Amino acid sequence: MSNRSGTRGRSGARIRPVAARNRLKRLSKAQYENLAAFRYALRQFLRFSEEAAQGAGVMPQQHQALLAIKGFPGRDAVTVGELAERLQLRHHSTVELVDRLVDLQLAQREPSLTDRRQVHVRLTDRGEDILAGLASAHEEELRRIGPSLSNLLERLGRVTSDE
Repeated sequence: MSNRSGTRGRSGARIRPVAARNRLKRLSKAQYENLAAFRYALRQFLRFSEEAAQGAGVMPQQHQALLAIKGFPGRDAVTVGELAERLQLRHHSTVELVDRLVDLQLAQREPSLTDRRQVHVRLTDRGEDILAGLASAHEEELRRIGPSLSNLLERLGRVTSDE
């Protein structure tokens, strides 16, 4: 969607037009280094996550879906629309992902008790077991890299450019 302040990406974050970007304050070399280091640390964690998922016999996107379902606030089942939003995917892509999860017996569909047009997606026992193993490995990895990530976030949070 377009507006006077620019367009919004799928995440909802504002994407500024080129003219507006040109007026932005330039970052210092240290700020670029901090951004690059943080991006590198995130990518390392994502790579760990991808490899852990594949080691558990699921694709990374399937792992993300399992986590989004189980981690949805307030309940253990989600609609396809809610899952699409959490994964930042289009509805039809999410339907295909849920189809694969159901085929692998990692998730099941349940009709909504309140709205017959909606279907909820819930993890099966098999999906719960796979997710539990992956969550444990991810928590361990985050404990390992947490201090480094915290340090990078602190450095990124500094407003001054005279580092």
